[in-house]
Amino acid sequence: MIHGEKISRRTDRVRVAVHAPDLLAGLGTTSILGADERLDVLSDADLGAAEVVVTVGDSIGDGVFAFLRQVRAASSLPAPPRCVIVTDHFPVQVLMTAIECGMAALLPRRDLDGEHLVRTILAVSQGAGALPPRLQGSLLSQLERIQEDLLVPNGLALSGLSDREREVLRLLADGHGTEEIAAKLAYSESTVKNVLHRVMSRYGLHNRTHAVAFALRTGSI
Repeated sequence: MIHGEKISRRTDRVRVAVHAPDLLAGLGTTSILGADERLDVLSDADLGAAEVVVTVGDSIGDGVFAFLRQVRAASSLPAPPRCVIVTDHFPVQVLMTAIECGMAALLPRRDLDGEHLVRTILAVSQGAGALPPRLQGSLLSQLERIQEDLLVPNGLALSGLSDREREVLRLLADGHGTEEIAAKLAYSESTVKNVLHRVMSRYGLHNRTHAVAFALRTGSI
């Protein structure tokens, strides 16, 4: 009975992995997080169960990114872990790489408050993010460049849908059948059906109604 209760308490906690090139920084961070009953700090052998990864260091570089990729690749969870990076030196040039590796929050290492770190971890585990304003602006600028330089020339958008896919879904949402959509867009009806089939297959959508709901939810139409 006691053993079962202990397991129950652990599963209610947010499972956290700590990575720090500096041994003292790693021990200090692990001590702070391990003292909070809302968190479960994992050993190196249990990294595959991590929901949030906390990295602490003077700077961010290839070593940290390699570790984050390793943890995400080894994850046993339905969604890979998100990351809280704690550092005083974060070059804007590595922003997209950090996001690709799961970064959801960036906190300054200098004078970091333990409770602030815990609150950030809990928020990140629930899907929230916390980036400094300068990085938010840089992120938006880089997304705009990706849109203009890579996606638009290929008929794509950040939503993942092409112009043709959005047009078909927009008309479908307006109540038109595939034959009507084909006539309005000057496509064959088989082309319209193929467009819908590709969208549903790509995003695991069950039917046309589900496809329209997906497009509306993502703001694509």
